[in-house]
Amino acid sequence: MRYSELVLTIFTTAKPFRGHDAVIQRNAIESWTRLHPDIEIILFGDDEGAAEVAHEFGLRHEPRVERNEFGTKRIDYMFSRAQSIARHDVLCYSNCDILLMDDFCPALEHVCAVHREFLMIGQRTDVSIFEPWPFYLSNWDTKLREFASRNGKRRPPNWVDYFAFSRGLFGADVPPFVVGRVFWDNWLVWKILTSKKSVVDVTPVVFAVHQNHDYGYHPQGEAGVWKGMESNRNSQLAGGWEHLRTIADATEMLVPTGIVPNPRRRWSAAKRGLETIWRFWLYRIWRPAWFAFLNLTRPLRDALGLRARRLP
Repeated sequence: MRYSELVLTIFTTAKPFRGHDAVIQRNAIESWTRLHPDIEIILFGDDEGAAEVAHEFGLRHEPRVERNEFGTKRIDYMFSRAQSIARHDVLCYSNCDILLMDDFCPALEHVCAVHREFLMIGQRTDVSIFEPWPFYLSNWDTKLREFASRNGKRRPPNWVDYFAFSRGLFGADVPPFVVGRVFWDNWLVWKILTSKKSVVDVTPVVFAVHQNHDYGYHPQGEAGVWKGMESNRNSQLAGGWEHLRTIADATEMLVPTGIVPNPRRRWSAAKRGLETIWRFWLYRIWRPAWFAFLNLTRPLRDALGLRARRLP
């Protein structure tokens, strides 16, 4: 597929458009509108300000989205609905704080030229942006790249913020994960890898910028996002850590000269194997043995007064 023929549907969901969240989400959306003249952007959710922003930027607004009992939006619904209504056969889910630039579509063109079915992912660079980005400048993307390179920090490969893929890649077997919590992104990578489809890491050629934010959208803040009830449920739906993969597990990598086998994949698999051994030793051998020892020696420790007394 040639770039002139490449058309793309980006879909996302947003927090309420208030304060700093409004700034970074509007920045992200405006950067996407500049990727291609015929790009389609779908905004899911009826959050505060969503309808107005969709109208302003000419987005397709889908106010209805399925949620769990806590009101958190479900990833499986958005992926299914987007694939059924998208105008284009190449889609991309992106978190609504990710800025994309003019290197994104050429990378996608390369991947489309090689693979009919694929998942394209890449690492992000974190940087703090507090004001609307000056898109009115002709070199806004050059300035953004320089600013993020100078002030930002690249995140490790377990953070996955955008998923570009061929229509139909994700089916009805995606569990009812919720967005804004952990593990669902790593499960999606695992799912495509187990389906024997191509997963391409485009980090060497795509500079994706993540705008830092707080975790005020969760009642328990950052701790709730990482260790709360909904994240624990996401982990259970994923089937545990064995079903989680990262960008480092991609089958291929896009470099300036083209698509090559991913050299990081074997090292990632080796680290996962060592972690498997460690978890087996810790949870199947050491902990059971330690608690068995405590139970066995409890009478002796009671007799010697070595057990801590419980306070009333």
